[in-house]
Amino acid sequence: MVLPFQLLAQSETEKHLEYLSSDQLTGRETGTEGINLAATYIEKVFEKNKVQPFYETYRDSFEVKKKFGYNIVGFVEGTDNNLKDEIILIGAHYDHIGIQKPVAGDSIANGANDNASGTVTVMELAAHFAKNPTKRSLVFALFAGEEMGLLGSKHLAKRMKKEDQNLYTVFNIEMVGVPMKDRSYAAYLTGFKMSNFAEKFNTYAGNETLGFLPQAKDYQLFSRSDNFPFYQEFKIPAQTVCTFDFTNYEYYHHVNDETTELDIPHMQNLIETFIPGIEGMANASKKEIKLK
Repeated sequence: MVLPFQLLAQSETEKHLEYLSSDQLTGRETGTEGINLAATYIEKVFEKNKVQPFYETYRDSFEVKKKFGYNIVGFVEGTDNNLKDEIILIGAHYDHIGIQKPVAGDSIANGANDNASGTVTVMELAAHFAKNPTKRSLVFALFAGEEMGLLGSKHLAKRMKKEDQNLYTVFNIEMVGVPMKDRSYAAYLTGFKMSNFAEKFNTYAGNETLGFLPQAKDYQLFSRSDNFPFYQEFKIPAQTVCTFDFTNYEYYHHVNDETTELDIPHMQNLIETFIPGIEGMANASKKEIKLK
């Protein structure tokens, strides 16, 4: 039966969300002990699910304001000898903005939607694909320093470019903790018209998973998330999916951005919706997603 698996997965999703957005992590600001606790937690989940480190360890370190930030980078090797050198990167930032001006006595910006929701989605996808590897290799990257100016993704993009990694595309996940309203699609894609990403992904998924949101273009969201450094370095389809549409969640960068405000069943449905789209990208016989 499918139902027990879904219940287990949903409980895992909720458990990860509750920890990563707990007061104990003090808002996960890069360079603090709070984000270090988050990094350690993600590493343990990767290790438990047999997601391998992409480098010598899971931590890809960089310096920020005389402190260190850590991207957490996992790897699932592809199964096809002719395609496994091609990499699809699935990412999200796991940092947030830390301690803020108190509201009703609460000063911790927990960052449940921004972006524990994206982080947990990547963790769950990594766990799935570690058990169900694809022909192409998958890198699962959780970025620090996003809130400071995309510092973690800039570092990793430059590093991978210097290493001449064969990066095919980037699927970045940002603020997916609440559903969109009155839309025919599940999430919107930034830089929608720059590539055929949404068209091909929807074909692989067998439904209208990704769509166009005018506000994403108006607010230039394509260049404001961790997809952008990879586009700059590699000139490949590197785009972000999101369900926060400026009308469906009022706690952006607010101390009330808590797990209790999120829709866990929606998140689990979205994760399950993403899986066939990613499988299609990773198993296609040739690179079908291209810039226009």
